[in-house]
Amino acid sequence: MNPHFEIQNPAVRRGPFRAVLFDFDGTLSLIREGWPRVMVSTLLEHLHKAAVFREPESDEWKTIDRLVMAQNGAPTIRQMEVFAEEVQQRGGTPANPWEYLNDYLTRLMRDVENRWRALEDRTARQEDWVVPHAHAILANLKKRNLPIIMASGTDRDHVIYEAQLLGVADYFPNRINAPRNNDPDFSKAQVIRDLLGELGIRGEELLGFGDGIVETTEVKRVGGVAVGVASSEPGSPPGTVHPEKRMRLLAAGADIMIPDYAHQAELIRWLWHES
Repeated sequence: MNPHFEIQNPAVRRGPFRAVLFDFDGTLSLIREGWPRVMVSTLLEHLHKAAVFREPESDEWKTIDRLVMAQNGAPTIRQMEVFAEEVQQRGGTPANPWEYLNDYLTRLMRDVENRWRALEDRTARQEDWVVPHAHAILANLKKRNLPIIMASGTDRDHVIYEAQLLGVADYFPNRINAPRNNDPDFSKAQVIRDLLGELGIRGEELLGFGDGIVETTEVKRVGGVAVGVASSEPGSPPGTVHPEKRMRLLAAGADIMIPDYAHQAELIRWLWHES
């Protein structure tokens, strides 16, 4: 066992790898930190309006949180579609999922735009709003001349802008994949299939980093190696593992678990079978 990262799969394949896939929010960027809280509270309000609760009040948050996090990594509209299906299954009349989405984004973007401004006028540092040492692991992988690909469920224009604000966009030249206008047909599974076909590589030669269920599941589905990034919120002590995120990533099949990239050099050497 390594003291700096959890090896969950003792039989995990160690590289070399020929491509690396990163999720964005929670895996590299912390600009949207707090989004689950905003989404769950928004959807709880809509569930109350529909008057279709079946569980005790003390369990309401857990119910909606499970629904939301099961789709973490998919286009945001997909979470709203699943919520609408839940309302209907409970005997209620759901609103259009786009109505839920617009309400959620209106609330979320109040905080996000404040963070944009702080990064724009440099009252905040790029390092303040990335998972610790994210720049270091990207630079390390770039030195290995690997194609590095991003796949995010957040709207593409926002992902590109936020990647630029954080100084990570240049690591993904023409390789930022995300839904345009919250397109519900976007999928990380398709991004991965296209990547393997374009590069002519096998699934086992793909290394993935993510903090969500979707990207972890899809990397494992093709036989790749999935590193779960159980990143904590800003203000937590360095190296703190987010316990709920860790459990979800384990259930999704993550091979290795890390809290951040503080020990990325050691991790990459281990993954490449160099140590």
